[in-house]
Amino acid sequence: MTHDSYKLIPDSFTPVPSLLHTEPALDWVEAFGQLDALGVLITTDGQPPAALGLDRGALERAGFTAAAGTSLVVPTADGPIMVAVGGGAAGGLGAHGLRDAVATLMRATPRHARVGFDVSAAASLDAGALGQAVAEGALLARYRYDVLRGNPRDVPLSLLQVRAPGVDAAAAAEGVAVGRVTARATNISRDLCNAPPSHLTAAGLGAVARDLGERYGFRVEEFGKEELIGLRCGGLLGVNAGSAQEPRMIKLSFEPGGEPSGHLGMVGKGIMYDSGGVSLKPSDPMHLLMKMDMGGAASVLASFTALRELGATAAATGFLMCTDNMPAGSAYKLGDVLTARNGTTIEVKNTDAEGRLVMCDALTLAVEEGVDAVVDVATLTGAALMALGPRTAALFGNDQPLVDEVRASAARADEQVWQLPLEHKYRDQLDSDIADISNLGGKYAGATTAALFLAEFVGDTPWAHLDISGTMQSDNDDGWRSKGATGFATRILIDLARGFSGP
Repeated sequence: MTHDSYKLIPDSFTPVPSLLHTEPALDWVEAFGQLDALGVLITTDGQPPAALGLDRGALERAGFTAAAGTSLVVPTADGPIMVAVGGGAAGGLGAHGLRDAVATLMRATPRHARVGFDVSAAASLDAGALGQAVAEGALLARYRYDVLRGNPRDVPLSLLQVRAPGVDAAAAAEGVAVGRVTARATNISRDLCNAPPSHLTAAGLGAVARDLGERYGFRVEEFGKEELIGLRCGGLLGVNAGSAQEPRMIKLSFEPGGEPSGHLGMVGKGIMYDSGGVSLKPSDPMHLLMKMDMGGAASVLASFTALRELGATAAATGFLMCTDNMPAGSAYKLGDVLTARNGTTIEVKNTDAEGRLVMCDALTLAVEEGVDAVVDVATLTGAALMALGPRTAALFGNDQPLVDEVRASAARADEQVWQLPLEHKYRDQLDSDIADISNLGGKYAGATTAALFLAEFVGDTPWAHLDISGTMQSDNDDGWRSKGATGFATRILIDLARGFSGP
């Protein structure tokens, strides 16, 4: 990766530092070995195990109620420290609750490498789901983006021992194997979003994609500026006009071992840094987060790393549309008209509504590939954040069965989505006096008008759109969601692709 000397990018920098870490051992045990910390899962309606050395009265006097997400660290004279971890009511403790409980234990033991967890209170859960939840909770909560820090904040986790009497250890181990893959993919997405924009350009993401493709069994093709001109990708080229960095369209292709059960298309918005262009953003905390405006592309790329290992039976084709959006003398301007690949002319009414411009070309290409359905992921509108907040992504679509599949995958991943209406009565807000369509609607329903713009480029192909503007990052450690980039939608896409079948 080339760079200018003034940026002083460390020679040791890698865009995906999570691949450099040795994954911890995750073992199912009957008896714990030598540990630094030992957690005990306690429900609000169950008795604390004797190993904790405290009864419920003592815990309550210390302020511990066993509510979900709570913990109490109990020092010991010798041996591992003890940690009481709240699981809430036993009847409501499913796989999602266990994932959160494991994450709570990880948050309480950041300086301990060898940790045990007695989850006897959750032993009635399906063994595979239990194993996957444990792996995801531990690996996602212990994630830190420390590649540019001289002194990492946390001690890497080297061992997690889990005790759950009566659980099928072999089935739990299979669940752990799945959880390792999905957590690794999510952390890859987080790495890419957390990387500084001068360290990870569109061309740099192409290099990362090639490396990941070789590691994890999918094909990668890169299309630079000249190739994009030949492909008539006027949306991506227009947004790139003000950038000193070349654009990239990165095409990902996965083929299963046998006859594909279907063909799923995925499109990711990859604005490596979004200044707003000529419609410059204010210099506020949200502007700082615009290095994560490629979160959709990151989640699509990361999801491909899981398909071979998890035995996905469908073919998948992904398009990552990557460029900076910068102001310059050459930048596209308000009033310009761009021509998309399918010939649609687009009047630019705001250069900060650039994500839909780069994605329209990719949606056209995905349809041309003959996919059975296409799902796009994008940090597209502030309106989605204002409507649904930082924990729920907006979901739109033109095909209810596909939308329902995405909702089901999101529920299994414990990533919240909410379907909003693709209200065609708002389509006239996108009308232009001089072109086929404009890139900006009116004052209201911004997430819907953005989705309506994208819908113009998929025709009758089943399509779903995830607007992850609010969910792309977390302001603090929140369960298994580590502060910074969340990797949202990566596990949704993995789950969707694993079970996808064509018509």
